[in-house]
Order: sequence, then C-alpha cells, then structure tokens
Amino acid sequence: MKLRFTKMQGAGNDFVVLDATRHPMPLTSDQLRRVGDRRFGVGCDQILVIEASKSPDVDFGYRIFNSDGSEVEQCGNGARCFVRYVVDKGLTDKRTIRVQTINALLELRLQDDGRVTVDMGAPVFDLPRIPFDPKESAPRHENGFERWPLDLGDGITADVAVLSMGNPHAVQRVDDVDQAPVGIVGPLVEHHESFPRRVNAGFLQIVSRGEVKLRVFERGAGETLACGTGACAAVVAGIRLGWLDAAVEVHTRGGDLRIEWAGMTPGGPGLSAPVYMTGPAQTVFEGEIEL
Repeated sequence: MKLRFTKMQGAGNDFVVLDATRHPMPLTSDQLRRVGDRRFGVGCDQILVIEASKSPDVDFGYRIFNSDGSEVEQCGNGARCFVRYVVDKGLTDKRTIRVQTINALLELRLQDDGRVTVDMGAPVFDLPRIPFDPKESAPRHENGFERWPLDLGDGITADVAVLSMGNPHAVQRVDDVDQAPVGIVGPLVEHHESFPRRVNAGFLQIVSRGEVKLRVFERGAGETLACGTGACAAVVAGIRLGWLDAAVEVHTRGGDLRIEWAGMTPGGPGLSAPVYMTGPAQTVFEGEIEL
C-alpha cells in the first residue's frame, strides 16, 4: 500500500502525521516500525494518527505511536503539530480545538504568532494511576513532595519525583544536563521494575526559579530533542519540590517551551490545576511511502 504522510517537528521532536479522518488506517506494528525507521522508512520519534471524532463536543481523535510501534497515551509536542496540521490542511477553521486521546481530552489553541498552546490537563500524583510501585523503598520528602530512591544496579542510584501527564514520568535533578549520563541512566530508569508500564526519564537542571534545562529519555523512543509531557512533568515536579515558580522557560536541545502551572499558587486552584504548554510547530516536508 502507498501511504501519504506529512513530516513535522516541534522543538526538534519529529513526527510523521497521518490523516485518517476520511478512512480508517489500521497499520500493523511492523508497518508503524517501518514508517518510524530513520534508515528504511521516513524516520521520526512518534507517528501521529488524526481520526474523525466520535463525539459531537470533540473535534478530532488523536492516536500516538512510538517509532517502535507501541501506542502511548500522550505527546505534548505532537499535540502542537496536530493543531498546525488540521488548520493548514483545512480540516478545521477553529483556533481552539478539542481532541480526544486514548485517555484524555485536550484543548489546543493556535496563537497569532503561530505558536500553539496546549491545555495538558492536570498532573496525576496518585501512585497506582501513574503507575508506580515503590516496593519497599521509602521516599525523601522535600517541600511536602516525594523523591523516590531507585536502585539501578552496578552502584547506580537515582532520586526521582514521579507523576503522570497522561503518561508516566520520573524526574531527577542534575547539576549539568549536558554532562548527565542520559544514555546510560535513561534506559535503566525506563525499565525499572517499579514502573510496570515503563517510564519516561527526565534529567532536570535548574538555572533559576523561572528557567531550566531538560533532557528526556523517552520510553520506546530513546532520547529525543524535546519532550512536551516531559517538560510539563519536570516543571510540575520542580514547583512541588519548591525549586521553581509558576511559569518556567524550558530549554531543550531542540528548542524552547514555556510551561505554566498554578497548582502551588496561594489562593489558586490547587493540585488539580491544568498545565499549559506553549511552543512552536512546523511542517518539514510531505511525501509518500510504499509499505
């Protein structure tokens, strides 16, 4: 079969976008891996499938697959590309779009400057819902939030804050993100037994209370140039631990994102406050591949 696609990127996190709004697109895991392969396919971090809505109060359905063929719950950078795609392709004339993922309803807004703001929903801290099983370990509390010790073997340990942004994240603080052993520690955290569905491993450097640097080793994809949900999770963790203010500029290797969360603001909505992410989204090229 021949498959039409659009290649897009948001802060260097790259995607193959497929339009399944008119006809279903039941790709197999092998076909998805072929599309995601950077040598024998198109190449990407994730594959985004846009589907017709099944509900009158939702504009589109949205499915996300890693380059290894596995389906995931959420992708913030992909959500921004989603908005640019449906607007640029004339699939909608709305500036605010509601989309349904496999586990959340997202509201996405196209700004006048071309950037996209995504309401990522509220973070999840309930351990079984993340999911995270601490086994016998005991956390260290900081500013009323937990950092959990992980034994990664061979004398390697990591203290992580755990939460979900629709997908699980484990965030650890590092002194210098450029020197952090992401390629070594990342997969050890991803596959740690405490995370039954694996986890995205974030490496967070605090520059100031309103600025951070971040690298993320994503489950099923490896280190990517940017991770939108990872940026949200890292900032929320930093705010809960008392390190950061409510609005933070996040510098990734692929570009900059702005993350806002009022969950700890006095008189604010509390921990159920939604996280807002703003950043770029661009089309790179379009094409067709034989599968």
